Amino acid sequence: MNLFGHHVWQGETGRRHRFRVTRSLSELPADPGIYIMVRRTALFWVTPIYIGKAASLSDRLEDHEKWYKALYKFRAKERHVLRVATEDDRRRIEEDLIRHYRPVMNDMLVPRTATDAPNHDQLRRRWLKRSKRLRGRWMSAAEYYRLNDPRG
Repeated sequence: MNLFGHHVWQGETGRRHRFRVTRSLSELPADPGIYIMVRRTALFWVTPIYIGKAASLSDRLEDHEKWYKALYKFRAKERHVLRVATEDDRRRIEEDLIRHYRPVMNDMLVPRTATDAPNHDQLRRRWLKRSKRLRGRWMSAAEYYRLNDPRG
């Protein structure tokens, strides 16, 4: 049963995204997009447990390796999905949501070093304003990958 059909998740940049609430595999679209494994603690209170992206939501979530841990350990009952066509948009939205909510099952929670930079300008600018001790130490994802490229 879908309680409300949709839920709005706001990212760290302040941008809001309207996700569709799904409770069964048959409700999942085959489109590319972002998904959130969610625990509902009360009628209106929801907590994101894991946030990810997929080229095909139904294929990815049909037998997701983290779903059973989310289900039994963290009592996740719902999957919220957002259709997003391009890979760049999926990556940007996923990172924005992860950095804001810091889900317990995601590995990338907060910046740990100067090379763990946000992948898009709007997030990087926000982090630079927020933290004086990290000011000027962020680099773009492209710079990071060039720096660590084994081909030189």
